[in-house]
Amino acid sequence: MSLFSIFNVASSAMSAQSLRLNATASNMANANSVATKPEDAYKAREPVFQQVLEQNGGTGVRVMGITQSNAVNPALYQPGNPLANKDGYVYSSNVNPVEEMVNMLSASRSYQTNVQVMDTAKNLALRTLQLGQ
Repeated sequence: MSLFSIFNVASSAMSAQSLRLNATASNMANANSVATKPEDAYKAREPVFQQVLEQNGGTGVRVMGITQSNAVNPALYQPGNPLANKDGYVYSSNVNPVEEMVNMLSASRSYQTNVQVMDTAKNLALRTLQLGQ
């Protein structure tokens, strides 16, 4: 694997983890949102990644898309809520804040690891160039 491939892999992984962090932040921001109907309630989103191998024209990580959770949106009895239906129910998002915090920590650590990989590869390249002096 060439030095430039290392930079490509690490930078695409950093971009993927950045997208994952943004999706998690969006989920956390909508964790307490409610809607009148279950189909209108916020559904947790998660990016789907795919590895890219050299024979496909490059190496790294590609974002294939963003999926929505199929978990049920819980019904909450809140007759005083202006969004409540005729029976007094609102439908909450299906975001699990604990899972999202774990996701955020994992994405953050993965991002940091890839920053360290790029930094190490850069330092190795600089030392290699210094050998020629």
